[in-house]
Amino acid sequence: QVQLVESGGGLVQPGGSLRLSCTASGFNVRDYVMYWYRQTAGKEREVITMISKFAIVTNMNNAVKGRFTGSRDNAANAIYLEMNDLKPKDTAVYYCRGHISGTILWGQGTQVTVSS
Repeated sequence: QVQLVESGGGLVQPGGSLRLSCTASGFNVRDYVMYWYRQTAGKEREVITMISKFAIVTNMNNAVKGRFTGSRDNAANAIYLEMNDLKPKDTAVYYCRGHISGTILWGQGTQVTVSS
């Protein structure tokens, strides 16, 4: 079964850090371009970062520049989002996405809440 499963979300204080994971099954993440997105209530989903097939990471969101970093582990068949210096405005549901053989595949999302 082709799927993506995110994990690692939770409640964190402002200034804290979290590492999100997105584990793939049914395909190899190294063969496709992968993305991290997030969505806050009442807003459209916004892209955060892109990881190319060559594992080149491109930040695509100025609001997280210098704080969030994407990565990939081929052995684990997973991608990650390292989030540092978290702010309340980073509170959102975070999703990973892949474009797999003509189909856009989303994970179920993981909630990140930044609050004191």
